[in-house]
Order: sequence, then C-alpha cells, then structure tokens
Amino acid sequence: MKTTFLKKTRQDPELLALKEELQSARGDLSLAYRRFDQAVDPELVESCIYQIKAEKARCNYLIRAIKERSPESFAVLPKLEGEAVWT
Repeated sequence: MKTTFLKKTRQDPELLALKEELQSARGDLSLAYRRFDQAVDPELVESCIYQIKAEKARCNYLIRAIKERSPESFAVLPKLEGEAVWT
C-alpha cells in the first residue's frame, strides 16, 4: 500500500499579513456601512459615503495584492455573505 503524505507548506509571512489586513478592512467596511445606515445629518451621510469608498478601495488593493502574490490561495478566503460586492 502506498502512503501519501501531504507536505506542510510554509506560508509566506507577507501573504498572511495581507490576508489579516483584508479581514480588518472588511470589518472596517462593515462598520462604515453601519455608520451610513445610522447617519441622519447630510454632512455625516456624505462623510460616510467617502469612508465607504475609501474602504472599498483598500479592500480592492488588498485583494489584488493577494491574487498577485498567490492566486491559488485566494480561493480559500472566506466569502462575504449578505455584504456588498466590491467593484
């Protein structure tokens, strides 16, 4: 009988840092959306919109950086459920 052992691959520390930063950015984006939902003053609404756009840009940058660094590992990132899709 042939036994196959899976090699433990050491993950790139920079890739791990990028993934952690993306998780943080997702949390910040979620918070920005919650603030937008609660804002009533027009100036606060405008501020929330800018914050949402900034967080989306940050997420897009991190996603691109992760894909460039390791395209196959991007598939294992948790999917967002009920959240906006970044464009």
